[in-house]
Amino acid sequence: MHKPLSVVFYWHMHQPFYREAESGRYHLPWVYLHAMKDYTDMAMVLEQVPGARAVVNFVPSLTAQIEDYARHLQDWLERGEKLNDPLLAALAESEPFDAATRSYLLGACFRLNHERNLYRYPGYDRLRQLHEQALRLDSLDYLDNGFFTDLVTWYHLGWLAESVRPSNFLARRLIEKGRAYTLADRRDLLRLIAKLLAELPGRYHRLVETSKIELSTTPYAHPILPLMLDFTTAQATVPQATIPAEPYPGGRARAQNHIELAKKSHLASFGDEAKGCWPAEGAVSEEALALLGAGGFHWCATGEAVLRHSLGYNLRDHHSSHGDLYQPWVVGSGEAAITCFFRDDLLSDRIGFEYKSWYTHDAIANFMHELTLIRHRTQGMEAPVVSIIMDGENAWEYFHENGVPFLTGLYQSIAEHPDFELTTYSDYLDRHSANRKLERLVPGSWVYGNFSTWIGDVAKTRGWELLIEAKKAFDRAMAGTALSPEQREAANEQLRICEGSDWCWWFGDYNPGDAVRDFDALYRQHLRKLYLLLGEKVPKELHKSISSGGGHAEGGGTMRRNA
Repeated sequence: MHKPLSVVFYWHMHQPFYREAESGRYHLPWVYLHAMKDYTDMAMVLEQVPGARAVVNFVPSLTAQIEDYARHLQDWLERGEKLNDPLLAALAESEPFDAATRSYLLGACFRLNHERNLYRYPGYDRLRQLHEQALRLDSLDYLDNGFFTDLVTWYHLGWLAESVRPSNFLARRLIEKGRAYTLADRRDLLRLIAKLLAELPGRYHRLVETSKIELSTTPYAHPILPLMLDFTTAQATVPQATIPAEPYPGGRARAQNHIELAKKSHLASFGDEAKGCWPAEGAVSEEALALLGAGGFHWCATGEAVLRHSLGYNLRDHHSSHGDLYQPWVVGSGEAAITCFFRDDLLSDRIGFEYKSWYTHDAIANFMHELTLIRHRTQGMEAPVVSIIMDGENAWEYFHENGVPFLTGLYQSIAEHPDFELTTYSDYLDRHSANRKLERLVPGSWVYGNFSTWIGDVAKTRGWELLIEAKKAFDRAMAGTALSPEQREAANEQLRICEGSDWCWWFGDYNPGDAVRDFDALYRQHLRKLYLLLGEKVPKELHKSISSGGGHAEGGGTMRRNA
C-alpha cells in the first residue's frame, strides 16, 4: 500500500520597510492594505477548512510594520494622535481636503484591481466615472469634498478582506450605503482596520497551536545573503553579469546579524522559535546555507531551477530524475547542515499567474490532475513531497473574491483525497528523515535560478555600489567614538533597511515606471538618512535617479514567472 503524497503549501508574506527615512511617514500603504485583506483572508481559510494545513513565512520587516501600524491606530483611537500613513490620515480627516491631498488621493485611491474590486461595487464605479468625466472636461474642481471622502472610504472597502465583507455588520452597512460617507462612518471603518491588524499575530499563533500551520521566518530585512557574502556568486549562472569591483564590506557579519535578529523578532512576535527559513528571494549558496544551519534553522526552501543547475539536468525530462524534485536534500555537513526543499515551479506558477482567469472549479480540477501525475511519477519513492511555494499576498487581487473560493476548495479537495496529505515541513521531517545529500549547490534564487533580478545590469549594480560606499561610511563611524550607543543602534537599523532585496528588485526598464520611481526614491532616502545618522556628508549621487522603469511587467512587477 503506497503512502500518500505529502503536499506543502508555503506562503511567503513580505513587505519592505516603507516608512520615509526623513519624515517617518509611510511612503506606500501596502503593509496595512495586505494585512486587512490577504493576511486576514489567508488566516480565515486555514481556520475554517477542516484538514487545511500550510507553512506561512512572515518576514520581520513585515511583522514590525504591522505592529507599528496597530500601535499608531491604537494611539489615534485612545488619544487622537496623528496617523503616520497619509491614506489612513485622510480617512480620519474632518476638514475639507486641500489641493495637495486631493491630488494624492486621485493618484492613490484607484490603485487596485478594477475588474475584481471596483466594478463590482456601483458606488465605487460611480466615482471612477466621475473622475474620468472631470478629466475629459479638464476640470478636477468639478469634484467636491464629498467625492474625496467617498473615494478614500471606498478604497479601503475595496481592500477589505473578502471574509470580512459579508460577516461584519459595519462593512456590510458601509458597502450598502454606497455614498455620502460621514466622519463617523470613516472612523468606524478605521476602528475595524485597527482591530484586524491588532488581531493578526494572535490569529496566526493560534493556528500554530492547533497544528494548522507552521510559521517560518526570513533574515531580518530580507537581504540577498549570497550577494552580501560574495558578488561572484552572480556569475555562477550568468558569467557576463556585471558586478561591483569590490566585495560588500563585512558581508558575513551583516548576514549573521540579519539571521540572529530574525530569530529574535519571530520569537517576540509569535511566541515560538522558527525551525525553518525562507532565505530572502530563495537566494542560496553553500556559504549562505551554512550560516542558516549554524544559526539554528533545521530547514529552508528555494527554487526548482537551483536544483536543476546543481544536478546538471532538466528535472522534468531526465529518465532517472522523476523524484529528484519531490524529496528534501541535505546541504552541508555537521552543525551547519540544513535540509532544503525545492519549489515545484509549474504548480506554483499556475496559482500565481494562470488560475486567476479560470473558473474556480476548473482550476482546482487541473491542480488535482497535476498532483495525480506527480503521485504516479513518484510511486517508487519512500516519502515524496511536493512544495508549492509562492508570494502569499500579491496574486489574490486578480482572483474571483480574492482567491477565497479557490483556496477553500483546493484545501478541501486535497485534504479529503486518500492519495494526498497536507502537511508542514517540520511535521514531514519529524516522520521522514532527509538522507539524500546534495554534493554541489550552484548559487541561485527562486527566480530563474540566478541573481539577475537583483544584480548584473547597470542600474542594479549601481544600487549595490551606492550601498557599498554607505557601508564604508558606516564602518568609519563605528570605528570612531563620536556616536552614542543609541546613535549606533539607529544607524545599524538604518543600514539593515538599506540592505533589503526589494530596492534592486525594482530597478530595471522592464518594471512599471511609477513603481520604479517609488522604490528608487525611497532607497536613496534611506541611504541619505544613514549618512545623516552617521554624521557624514550625503554624497551628491544620492540625489540622482538610479532607474526610471517604463515597462509592463506581468502582475505589476510584484511577482515573477518561472514555469
